[in-house]
Amino acid sequence: MSDKIDPTAAPISADELRMSILRKEMDKMDVERKAREAEQKKLTAFTDDFLHRHVSEDEIAMVRRLVANAVKDGKFEAMVYSFPSSLCTDGGRAINNNDARWPDTLQGKARELFDRYQERAKPQGFKLKAMVINFPGGMPGDIGFFLNWAPPAV
Repeated sequence: MSDKIDPTAAPISADELRMSILRKEMDKMDVERKAREAEQKKLTAFTDDFLHRHVSEDEIAMVRRLVANAVKDGKFEAMVYSFPSSLCTDGGRAINNNDARWPDTLQGKARELFDRYQERAKPQGFKLKAMVINFPGGMPGDIGFFLNWAPPAV
């Protein structure tokens, strides 16, 4: 349908109007489907990288930049990593329930980062906590690793 209406033209049928609306709805659904497919492809690539590759030097550099920026802002904590809770062996339940055994549910890069924390950062006085940072549909969504360097509580 054009923006100009020709008053001398034959009227458009109700079927044509319905088809026009249907085409618009189908186009919108196609755009949404393509967006879902792109998001799924992105998640699949992230999951493959997360589970099958090692933490890169760039990822370590990013953690250091996040900490440096937090310090610059006068903060004692920074979220240094996040990943979907579905990549925990229990879907993030242990982290959400603050179970002391939550590290046992980690896999892939999350496990590697936790082990790196245990080996290098914890002896330097850092603390690490894991939290569910969002709840889409009421279920645990993403997990965040928070590195903390606040002074010990007195």
